[in-house]
Amino acid sequence: MNPSASYDLIAGFIDSILRVSTPILIASLGELVGELSGVINLGLEGVMLAGAFSGFCLCYFFDSAILGIIGALFTGAVLGLTMAFLSIRLKTNQIVTGFGLWILCQGVVGFAFRKIFGVVVKPPSIPGLIDTPIPVLSSIPLLGETFFSQNAIVYFSWLLVVCVFYILKYTSWGLRIKAVGESPAVAEAAGINYVLVRYSAVAFGGAMAGLAGAFLSLGVLHFFTDGMIAGLGFISVAVVFFSRWRPFWAMIGAVVFAASSALQYRLQAIGFPLPYQILLMLPYLVTILFLILFVRGEGAPASLGEAYEKEKT
Repeated sequence: MNPSASYDLIAGFIDSILRVSTPILIASLGELVGELSGVINLGLEGVMLAGAFSGFCLCYFFDSAILGIIGALFTGAVLGLTMAFLSIRLKTNQIVTGFGLWILCQGVVGFAFRKIFGVVVKPPSIPGLIDTPIPVLSSIPLLGETFFSQNAIVYFSWLLVVCVFYILKYTSWGLRIKAVGESPAVAEAAGINYVLVRYSAVAFGGAMAGLAGAFLSLGVLHFFTDGMIAGLGFISVAVVFFSRWRPFWAMIGAVVFAASSALQYRLQAIGFPLPYQILLMLPYLVTILFLILFVRGEGAPASLGEAYEKEKT
């Protein structure tokens, strides 16, 4: 292989990792905050799909990617508040509620897409987000072309890691989130409004999942299909457990899983002697393997997945 081809192969591989890891990272960071407050949202896959659809529709009809992003954030936040209402106010089982939310989003989005656009062989396309190279940095060989020539949501995902880390570690709101996740009863006794904390945390997680979905429809594919999330929501939940609820480890987990996904496409392209069905399984096999090897439950909030019953405390 000549140097030019090797250069293109490496650059393409890194670019693929960035584009796959970005929605995983954004969704996992939002879910991490929600879980630290004590609520696990397994409907993340459906929320990402709804965010992708709402972002696509707004961009398609109003020719505005920014409006699409705002719509995706709003859609995700509303679905997050729905999850919070059901699990906090009605005290439903969070696992069952999450799966119900996923199924609901799949059905509603699939119906809405066919109602609006009809049954189409080729889905309509949109301009979506454009790449925004960072001056000077984008001119660095290889690194500049890959890391610093992305669209705005990719850059935002890097900033989000730092922001979530800072908020959770150094702000009173972050301490409240962790306190509620450990013990709502103790937090309430200390004067913390555990309902407000959980609602805001889960709404934030939903908004980030919506943004992650919009990244796929607006920033990567520039069209919408109802199978475009392809398990990324569930992988994002797995990344949270892998990270043990630490933002920078969530970034590492997102990159690892994205690399396995990018690798399977590269192996198919070079004709690797394995059935393509096995190669398509690679990201999910890596997810399961990492959960087996690295997830032991340490660091999980004590009240994760449990409804707070005042009369029982």
